Amino acid sequence: MAEDLMHYDLMAQEALRGVIKRALDVVLKKGLPGEHHLYISFRTDAPGVSISEKLRKQYPEEITIVLQHQFWNLDVRDDGFSVDLTFNKIPETLVVPYSAVQGFFDPSVQFGLQFEVAKPEVSETPKAEARAEEAPAAPSGDGAVVSLDAFRKK
Repeated sequence: MAEDLMHYDLMAQEALRGVIKRALDVVLKKGLPGEHHLYISFRTDAPGVSISEKLRKQYPEEITIVLQHQFWNLDVRDDGFSVDLTFNKIPETLVVPYSAVQGFFDPSVQFGLQFEVAKPEVSETPKAEARAEEAPAAPSGDGAVVSLDAFRKK
């Protein structure tokens, strides 16, 4: 078979990320209709992601957010979105490029998408390794962050 110099796999992923943008556009303009709610999983260490240092320490690689009842200031752009959420009653602004999104799921209609996001290259310095080992576990509590593992096909 010939080598794919067109990179169709990347084109398809980019097109499917457009579904996320369109869904967020609907939410921005009309709110969440019916029982719809969105789980969005993204790499916190991806280029362009902007989250507080506190969240980055808690979730050094990946986080899943839920857009359902309590979110504010949703801004949908061509390259990504931003939204205000609370984590343990502390307001946070998250800026997420679509290229950082790993998963998108609406459990009300069992619709989901998964994307390949390359892990950023990490230098092999002892400081980086120590930081990874010291990352705290995800807090349990009011359920703002969930794992999508139960919804992934294996």
